[in-house]
Amino acid sequence: MALMTGEEYIDSIKKLNMQIYLLGKKINNPVGNPILAPSLNAVKMTYDLAQDVEYRSLLTAVSHLTGHVINRFTHIHQSREDLIRKVKMQRLLGQKTASCFQRCVGMDALNAVFTITFQIDQKYGTDYHTRFLRYLQNCQEQDLVVDGAMTDPKGSRHLPPDRQSNPDAYLRVTERRPDGIVVCGAKCHQTGACNSHELLVMPTISLNMNCRDYAVSFSVPVNTPGIVMIIGRQSCDTRKQEAAPMDTGTPAFGGVEALVIFDHVFVPNDRIFMNGETEFAAPLVEHFAGYHRQSYGGCKTGVGDVLIGAAALAAEQNGISASSHIRDKLVEMTHLNETMYSCGIACSCEGCRTVAGNYFPDLLLANVCKQNVTRFPFEIARLAQDIAGGLMVTAPSQKDMANPETSAYIQKYLAGTDCVSAQKRLQLLRLIENLTLGTAAVGYLTESLHGAGSPQAQRIVIEKQSGLERKKELAKDIAAIQTEKCREEDL
Repeated sequence: MALMTGEEYIDSIKKLNMQIYLLGKKINNPVGNPILAPSLNAVKMTYDLAQDVEYRSLLTAVSHLTGHVINRFTHIHQSREDLIRKVKMQRLLGQKTASCFQRCVGMDALNAVFTITFQIDQKYGTDYHTRFLRYLQNCQEQDLVVDGAMTDPKGSRHLPPDRQSNPDAYLRVTERRPDGIVVCGAKCHQTGACNSHELLVMPTISLNMNCRDYAVSFSVPVNTPGIVMIIGRQSCDTRKQEAAPMDTGTPAFGGVEALVIFDHVFVPNDRIFMNGETEFAAPLVEHFAGYHRQSYGGCKTGVGDVLIGAAALAAEQNGISASSHIRDKLVEMTHLNETMYSCGIACSCEGCRTVAGNYFPDLLLANVCKQNVTRFPFEIARLAQDIAGGLMVTAPSQKDMANPETSAYIQKYLAGTDCVSAQKRLQLLRLIENLTLGTAAVGYLTESLHGAGSPQAQRIVIEKQSGLERKKELAKDIAAIQTEKCREEDL
């Protein structure tokens, strides 16, 4: 079964006995929960579109391991064209869900671990890569959702993992057995954890030799004993419980984040992909970050397309779409959105083949892409709010609309142009509200800023990759400045 249908995916999640806590209560199953269901629907779209003939070329690929057709989210990139199609697929899914569809982190983690396990084996003669290929093939054949888990709580961030007062501030190996390891710790901000089948764990920072226990990468099923998920709060999330879909803005889709606890979790040997090789922690982080920063050039532009469309519709409903300042704002929103997308495509086109055989985007351009994403969605959101107007956050509720004592007033005073009812106008304004302030804003604005590392993390890579010395030589050549060596007496 290389491709699951959307319904088969929902059924597969329903069968998992996960330890999930939400709003102070244990959730027996995320399927059907009003707060979690929209995020599950967003992942389901990655399966539904793979079954659609119109989108199959973007959502599927051919496995280099088996030759079978698989979901692209489990694929190891085999060419620059694969990297390009990845970004195009992500934009499409952003357009279809206007939210985070949650499988990108796992896809990027699979490709990063693929490369680094090969490199570790080359140096140490280990069999991590062989183990990983078996694991990967199973993920492809079962069409599993893999949740990439990198971000640790970090505790006192000025201290390395081995000097923390809480030794579990970074996930670590607490016991090594002949048949595997036991790990303790946590991973934060885990997008889609409760909608996943597997957790693929990676270190989050570079590590020295004293941090051998923290240099660990592995994968376990989400229902492994000792794994506990605590779902994070999002703005306006309880609106989903109110049986008033208009007030949610995006009733069908959404995202979800979790704090995932690893409380003495056992990992068998065949699922361990790094175990103490500290010098490979930094390359794994860098490879994952490169892939994931490329991803933002697709997914965020897809959501941006929806927001730009909503702003344009709001202008029409208000009767101001012909105004020059409105048209100029929509042009600016489009310019910013397409700039992000062009960086995602550019770093894909400039990608190269790794020693392991898969393809990696251009690291400098991938980080430039993500640096733009830390800024441009906020300006797009500001302009959308500008066009939408203050009613976006002061509008009455759906229940007021349904109340016969207030409905006529709302219909009379909050209608737009003659052909636009108050109902349609408020539905659209709630969409803009959710994309810029509500639960969807977590996956659009906050994730744009902090996802795939902080803005400063990208700037550090940009500085390293900038090639300043070569650029200085170019300037010297043009200015006919000869390079002179300093004499010892001048030093």
